[in-house]
Parts: sequence; structure tokens; C-alpha cells
Amino acid sequence: MPQLDPPSFSPEFITSLQSSRYYIDELGSNNLRGAGFPGLKKRGHNHGSRSWILIDCKGDSKTMELDKFTLMRRCSLPSRDLRLLDPLFIYPSSILGREKAIVVSLEQIRCVITADEVILKNSLDGSVQQYKSELCKRLEMAKDQYDDLPFEFRALELALELTCMSLDAQVKELELEIYPVLDELASSISTLNLERVRRFKGHLLALTQRVQKVCDEIEHLMNDDGDMAEMYLTEKKERRDNLTNSDLSDQNNSSEDIIKSVSKSAPVSPVGSCSGFQKLQRAFSSISSSKHGSFLSSSSGGENIDQLEMLLEAYFVVIDNTLNKLLSLKEYIEDTEDLINIKLGNVQNQLIQFELLLTAATFVATIFAVVTAVFGMNFEDTVFENPSTFNWVLIVSGVFCGMLYMAFLIYFRHKKVLPL
Repeated sequence: MPQLDPPSFSPEFITSLQSSRYYIDELGSNNLRGAGFPGLKKRGHNHGSRSWILIDCKGDSKTMELDKFTLMRRCSLPSRDLRLLDPLFIYPSSILGREKAIVVSLEQIRCVITADEVILKNSLDGSVQQYKSELCKRLEMAKDQYDDLPFEFRALELALELTCMSLDAQVKELELEIYPVLDELASSISTLNLERVRRFKGHLLALTQRVQKVCDEIEHLMNDDGDMAEMYLTEKKERRDNLTNSDLSDQNNSSEDIIKSVSKSAPVSPVGSCSGFQKLQRAFSSISSSKHGSFLSSSSGGENIDQLEMLLEAYFVVIDNTLNKLLSLKEYIEDTEDLINIKLGNVQNQLIQFELLLTAATFVATIFAVVTAVFGMNFEDTVFENPSTFNWVLIVSGVFCGMLYMAFLIYFRHKKVLPL
């Protein structure tokens, strides 16, 4: 078989190949380091850490720096749920029930509630500090008192309570400001009062949307039994612990039975015994998983959600009352606008009536001016020889014009154009 000679390359080709390889290596290393793109930051576990307040079930609180990925692993939440807690994004109020946590975003109160703790977004806002202090106070007081309400519902109840109180206080403040302005506008229409009402109306619209969103969110939860059942975090945790303990005990019992059966049986090859033991383990794991799923489905299907439903219904009545106040205030503004439009229409009608009278008077005066213009011509007539005759011409013309103007007024009254 003939032997092939190695290919020969020119020195220019080898030089270009080395330069291209160097460029590719440098580009790859820059991409790995993040230095090839200006302004690109290296992502790590500590990147994007924010301050959070952790409140446990005993009422103890502490401040920690947690990044997004740590919080996702800690609460078993997807990234889209944590976007609701990000202050850089503006989202409407929402309450989400997940497997191991409740995501709450109500006005300035943004937190994640688990069965053991509340992870609250740290902020200098008064609502956040009030939620922290009030929750710690209530949890400390609940140590000596029996309360059948689970920890997650007490935290959720306080968030709903503070949100409803805050919105109701804003509505009352808006009522105290807007009612005097509307009364003043109804009595005297001015540009300053109209501008103030326009500003208050924009504030009213924004506040109505916020209250409506909270009301719709509570109503949506009340209408969905599955979402309410997802929020029983304490019961689900106890159920998982019981299932884990039962599975461990079953595994121990089954392993003991297998060992006894193997010890009593005839000696077999090690390979066969290992394969048989693995088959038994796989069969037992499948049986336990099916048992676990059937137990969870039966428990969640028969979940008693009356406790949470009564809690949500109480605050739904409060927020619905606040929404009714805003709707009443909106109707009052619309009634005031209708009154202003009626007043402006009345003034416009009066101007039209005055213009009509002025037009009729101008027409009559024009007729009298025609007579004077005719006698102002430079022509000879016997009328000019007798001065009293010209006086009679003026008297007759004036009486005719007056009678014509009265005829106009009678016609307008007959047609109900003027309220005479």
C-alpha cells in the first residue's frame, strides 16, 4: 500500500491560522470572564441581594440579606412569583397560594408567608414597620393564649387588616378634601375650583383602581376552593411530616422482613440476592409513592376551608364598604358636573335670549334710520316747508317701530322663546 506524504502548508497560511486561534481563545476567555462586554456584571449568588425581615412564629424578628435564588430555594417559589415582591416592578395587589408559601403583595406590604416564618420586604415605609411591630406583638401575646388560627392565617389577616385600614383612611381623607371643593364649585364656578376638582378626580380614579383590585383579589380567592386549600400551610406541613415518618417506619419494617426472609432461605449467589433486594426496594418505593399521592389527594379533596373563607369574607365586607364610598364620591362628582353643565346651559340660554332681543331692537332701529336717511336726501318737497309736518313723520315712524317691536315680543312669547 503506498504511503501518503503529509500535506505541506505555506508559512503565510500557518501564521494566519495561529492568529485566528489566538483571537478565538481571547474571545472565549473574555466571554467567560464577562470582560468582553462593557457594563456586563458577573452573576453570582450574592448578586441582587436585598434586605428582608424574618419573623418567626414566636414573634422574634431579624434582618437578613437574601438574594433571589436563595429565597426561591428557601420557599420553593418560581421566579415569576418573586417579581411581585420586587419594588422595581409595579404590579397590582395579589395573593398567591403555593405549595409551601403564600405570596402577598398588598400595597406596600410585600412578603412571603410560610408555615414557620414571614419573610417581609424591608422598607422605610410606615406600613411595613407597622406590620412588623404589630405582628411581633400579636405573636408574643398569642404564646399565653390559645388561638386555633394557624400562623400563616394570622400573618395574612394582619396584612389584609392594615391594607384595608390604609385604603379606608385615604378614602376618608379624600372625602374631607373634596366635598368642600365640590360645594364651593357648585356655588361659584371658577377656573381655580375646576382645576382642583380635576386633580381630585384623578386621585379618586387611581384610588378606586387600587381598592377595586384588592376587592377582586379577595373575591377571587373566596370563589376558588382550590386556592384557599393551598393556603393551609401548617396542615400540609404536618401531613408531609406524618407521611415521611410513616414511610420511614414502613421502610424499616420491610427491610427487617427482607433480612429475616433472606436469612431463613437457602444460600444463593450474591448477584441474585442483590438484584432481588433491589427489586423489592423498587416495589416498596412505588407502593409508598402511590400511597403518598392518594393520601394527599384525599386530604386536599376533603379540606375544610370554612376558617379561611370566614376570614376573607370579613375583610371583603370592609374593602367593599370602602369601594362603595369611592363610588358614592364618584357619583357626587358626576352630579356636581351635571349641575355645573345645567348652570352653564342656563347662562348660555340667557345670553341667546338677550342676543335675540338685541337683534329685534336693532332691526326696529334700522327701520327708523331708513326714514331719517330718506329725509336726509337733498331734494325739494313741500314737507320741508312746514316744520310741523316733519314732526308728524317722526312721530308716526317712532310709533310704528314701537308697535313692530311689541309684535316681535308677542311672537317670541307665543313661541315660548322668551319667558315673558
